[in-house]
Parts: sequence; structure tokens; C-alpha cells
Amino acid sequence: MKTLKFMTTAAAIAMASALAAETPVSGGTLNAVIQPEPPGLMLGLIQNGPTQMVAGQIYESLLRYDTDLNPMPSLAKEWTKSEDGLTYTFTLQDDVLWHDGVPFTSADVVFSVDVFLRETHARLRASLVHVASIEAPDDKTVVFTLNQPFGPFLGIFEAGTMPMIPKHIYEGTDYANNPANNTPIGTGPFKFNEWERGSFIHLVKNEDYYMEGKPYLDEIYYQVIPDAASRAVAFETGKVDLLPGGSVENFDIPRLTAMDNVCTTNAGWEFFGPHSWMWLNLHEGPMMDKNLRKAVMHALDREFARDALWNGNGTVAKGPVSSVTRFHEANTPDISFNPEKAQEYLAQSGYNGESLRILPLPYGETWQRWAEATKQNLAEVGIESEIVATDVAGWNQKVGDWDFDLAFTYLYQYGDPALGVSRTYISDNIAKGSPWNNVSGYVNPEVDALFADAAIQASDARRQELYTQAQNIIVDDVPVAWMLELEFPTIYRCDLKNPVSTAIGVNDGMRDAWLDRG
Repeated sequence: MKTLKFMTTAAAIAMASALAAETPVSGGTLNAVIQPEPPGLMLGLIQNGPTQMVAGQIYESLLRYDTDLNPMPSLAKEWTKSEDGLTYTFTLQDDVLWHDGVPFTSADVVFSVDVFLRETHARLRASLVHVASIEAPDDKTVVFTLNQPFGPFLGIFEAGTMPMIPKHIYEGTDYANNPANNTPIGTGPFKFNEWERGSFIHLVKNEDYYMEGKPYLDEIYYQVIPDAASRAVAFETGKVDLLPGGSVENFDIPRLTAMDNVCTTNAGWEFFGPHSWMWLNLHEGPMMDKNLRKAVMHALDREFARDALWNGNGTVAKGPVSSVTRFHEANTPDISFNPEKAQEYLAQSGYNGESLRILPLPYGETWQRWAEATKQNLAEVGIESEIVATDVAGWNQKVGDWDFDLAFTYLYQYGDPALGVSRTYISDNIAKGSPWNNVSGYVNPEVDALFADAAIQASDARRQELYTQAQNIIVDDVPVAWMLELEFPTIYRCDLKNPVSTAIGVNDGMRDAWLDRG
């Protein structure tokens, strides 16, 4: 059988050449902000953004991605694809150890993907329907066989989507209650050392890491600083060196980036394409009324939110597929801010004046203000609402239990609708308990069929045609209230070198970062 072989990509070579101009320095302590404090660090069970940011240094997957979304080696050093597009064979790196010293093998890959993550990871599960089998012919080889060609297949192998889980620790256990969840063990460049709740998470260098010389940093402290103003002051005074995207309020960004020895970049979000919306509860309650959903959508002044709350860092969303994601359709049905139209739809609805429960995302003052602005928008067209405040764990539980009417969120798109968009709208991805699947409870068999068909088409033109149809139907149905395509600048000391080297930025970038304070 003919195969196509992929080794270290040209992009990876170019990146290495560019960095060769600067000689990495080993040693040093990096202090970074983490906001909010993660609910946990077991990446196979928890998918909150803060969890991915810390746990992406502990756990790894088979591939990483450059900023053009080309795959690069990670735990797989090379891979082949059969000519018919049905078989992918991965060869694993040599001498990889779990953090407890046990060798990492292909059996861990099969367990992670085919057993653990099929059960726990709703987003990956939606992609794995295309996988017929996963086999390990020897300790260093893993073979994925597909049911049919699946164009985005090589895009599902980053750490947040497909983290490798230690089989010897989790096999046969109650995953959610395994004691190892409190002391996560991965293969990554940094090892978990300590978590002082409410204060810091401490990671230390993995001295047995399989890449010689890496990581360069000795340790990372993720500082938990609940107050936004205090996070900004911590950076200004030198207590922290790195402010990941979203860790300070938007109104503080201009002042901080104007300081001496401060660098900033918008790179590192290419893979994610963060897309914000409000879940609308279609399981029960007032939001089951399509006219009320349309009224809510037209009541939202998203331009104000972008300009006043996000300092212009964002684009008003036109529907489910971001403008930076493949197969975006710009000419979807009108969902623009239009209070008059909102009132017309409200009059056609069965709304009886009850108060709608708005659940803000507990990620800082900007999100709280956004909820308050939304409450005001709704009041202006005659819709009553109340804001229900929670912490991150409470938000996870309420959203997963469908205990809301409107709930703010943002999810990642992962470069292709088959990977990061369809999961939100296909009916077989409705499952209580997860805040990352089809939470709204949207059911449309035509949309299900369009997403399924588009995912397996060989022609991009045909995929665009099908995805355009799906987007138009979904926007007309308004199962969620789309808000903004978000932008999150990363702010850091200029003596922190190379903190963003992949399409997921600081979520897996600390392997390649170093401090040069000479």
C-alpha cells in the first residue's frame, strides 16, 4: 500500500532556524498569571481554558501545530498516511517516560484515545466516530484506521483535544475519582509539584524529558490573583513575567503594553479561533420559543460590547463558524442589533414577562460587565432578566446540568467545523453533565446530516456548499446567541523569549521558552 510520509515539517525547520539567531539560556523561574484558578488539572476530564493553559505543560499529545496549522512532531516523531486516506501510522518518540518513571508506549495511546477519552471527552468523541480501529502492533507504533476519509483528521492531535493518559494509573478505575487527578502525571516538559489553592500552582522541570536540553526553564509558578487590578499591578511591579490572553481586564492592556521591556503578541490563538456566545436553554423553559430567541438575538448590542468592553479586541460574530475558521459563511441570515425587530419577535412569542436567568462566565470583570450590558439590552426591549453569579466550578455544574436560561461561554473552533463547530449543534452530542457539548439541546436532523456529510467530503468546494447550508439553517434557528470572535493579546517581559511557538500559544509553549536576563 502506498503511503505519504510526514516527518519534521518545513515550518518546524524554519522555526528552528529563526530561533538559532538567539541562543536559549537554561535555568530560571517564570512567574505567570493564571485566571481564574482552574477547577482541576486532569486534562482528560476538564477542558476549561485555565486548565488547558497549565496542564498543557504536563500532558502531551502525538502532534503540535505551527501558526499555519501544519502538524509538527510531539510524542509522535513521524507519521504516514495511506494513499486512500484511511490509514494513519504513527511512530512514537524514543525514551519517553511518564513523570513517575514508567515508559510511555503505544498501549498508552490506544488506552487514552480508544478507552478513556471516548468516554470522557465529548469534543474528541465527535471526531472519533470516523475512526474504525486503533491498534498497537508494537510498543512504538500506533495505527488509526478510518471508516472513510476524514479531511481534518490530522487536526485532532493537540494536547487539549487528545491528551495522553497513563494506562497504568487509570485503567480499570473510576476516572473522575481517581486520586491521581490531584497530582497529574503526564509526559510533558514540566512536572506537577505543588498546588496551594488560592495562591499558586508550581510546576518543575522534567529532568527526564525526551528532548535533550529542554525545557530551558527550571520551574513555573502560576500565580492565582483573583482581583483583576491586582493582576495588573503584579505585572507592573515585576511579580509576574507573563500575562496570558484574558488574564487582565481589557481596559488595562494599553497601559501595560506601553511600559518599558514589555512585549505583546496576538499570535498563538490560530488553532483555537475563540468564539463567544450565550447558550440558550432549549431543553425546557421560555427559550424553547424560537421567536423569543430571535428577540434576544436582535436585542444584543454586540458592537458596544466589542468597543466598550473588549477595547476593540474582537469581531462581531455572524453565526456558528468564525471568520478565521475554514468554510466560514459571511452571508448568513441577519442577526444584527435591531431593538425594533426584537420587539416584533417578542410580540409574536409566548413570553409572559418571567425573569430569564443569565449565567455570566466567571472569568473576570469584563464578563460580569458583559452580563450587565446584556441585562440592560434585554430590558430595553421588554425582557426581564436576572444575573446568577457563580465561581468556575459552579458555572461548570450549572451549565452541565442545564440550570440556566442564558449562559455566557466561549469555545474553540480548532480550525475546521468538523473539529470545533459541529459538536455544539449535532443532536447526538447532547449529554447532561458537560459544559462543552451541545449544551443548548438543539435538535435539527437536517443540520445533523449536513455536518456528517461535509466532514467526509474530499472536495473543499463541496464542503463549503454543505457548511454554508448548515450555517444558514442554524442562524435562522438561533440555538445560541452569538456574540464575538474574541482576541486575547499575550503580554510578557521582553526578556522572556519565545513564549509563543505554536498555534495554541502559551498552552504548550513553555517547552521552548527561556529567560534571558543577562
